[in-house]
Amino acid sequence: MFEVLETDGQARRGRLQLPHGSVETPVFQPCGTYGTVKGMTPVELTRAGTQMLLGNTFHLMLRPGDQQIRDLGGLHNFMGWSGPILTDSGGFQVFSLGDLRKLDEQGVVFKSPVNGDKVQLTPESSIQVQGNLGSDVVMVLDECTAHPAAPKQAEESMLLSMRWARRCRDAFDRGREESVNPGAKLFGIVQGGMYENLRQVSLEGLLEIGFDGYAIGGLSVGESKEDMDRVLSALLPLMPGGSPRYLMGVGTPQDLVRGVALGVDMFDCVMPTRNGRNGYLFSHSGVVKIRNAKHKNSQRPIDDRCECYTCKNFTRAYLHHLDRCGEMLGAMLMTHHNLHYYHKLMAQLREAIETGTFRTLTRSLFNDWNNNDESV
Repeated sequence: MFEVLETDGQARRGRLQLPHGSVETPVFQPCGTYGTVKGMTPVELTRAGTQMLLGNTFHLMLRPGDQQIRDLGGLHNFMGWSGPILTDSGGFQVFSLGDLRKLDEQGVVFKSPVNGDKVQLTPESSIQVQGNLGSDVVMVLDECTAHPAAPKQAEESMLLSMRWARRCRDAFDRGREESVNPGAKLFGIVQGGMYENLRQVSLEGLLEIGFDGYAIGGLSVGESKEDMDRVLSALLPLMPGGSPRYLMGVGTPQDLVRGVALGVDMFDCVMPTRNGRNGYLFSHSGVVKIRNAKHKNSQRPIDDRCECYTCKNFTRAYLHHLDRCGEMLGAMLMTHHNLHYYHKLMAQLREAIETGTFRTLTRSLFNDWNNNDESV
């Protein structure tokens, strides 16, 4: 399923084989929460460089409903996307509900944010929903440990996630043949808060159960960059070298480069799409805030090194105008640019690992980011 083709230091260049296609890693996955990456058609996603995207169990089970999607041929057919899809189990969204949820050993009961109905999500039902969606990569249901968390709280949360992971494994194996996508893969999720010893216990428990890939959850939840790097530096060398490693919900371009340098293979984050819709645009020289008045008459593209459709055809002045007028075309063009930028960055990292120039590239990238005036 997964092959490491080249390494440069701890950075890995690999290939992930899934039912709906081959994925070159390291890879960034845009978030298609409701069965769409906002403002992007499937054709545009492909042109921007998207190989694989993320859908969400929590939202799709509520609207339009996983059984309806199954009846219509699965999520790939439903949204017109032929490439691989990974589905989040819904654990993070449940975590985000705060007091609107009640968690126990069985699972989570919450009020639907759509209509207020009482809904229960268990390890077994999460796996069933993802089977109905036809995901290529299915994620176990976990509890996203709150931050900050005392050691005892983090330990109890992690152990609950481990018990749920066992139940997810059993449910996945029982329901494989009934899934829309019988060739799907199941990933476990390492938890444990900011505590390296708990992360190690979590990983050991997941390895004993056995999964096709291993994700790192519970980061990018408000901790410092130093804490994130500390946890990753301690955990990643312990993770199996022959399995894909997925850092969930991360992050900025700088986060992606640091993650790849430490040995991460897969990422997802709403940042490029959400920021694009709000006029925060990534470039080789930092963040371009298109709403700033200084762009009103600028004839420059967002990034003069970028080859995306937006940068080749439109000026900052035009994007500033569209954004100020609330025109949907502005959000679409800026989302396209940000996704292209992220995918191009990952392609550069893959090439640098292949050619043994990873450190040279990362020094150049950080030099550009650290010596810019775009975001001033």
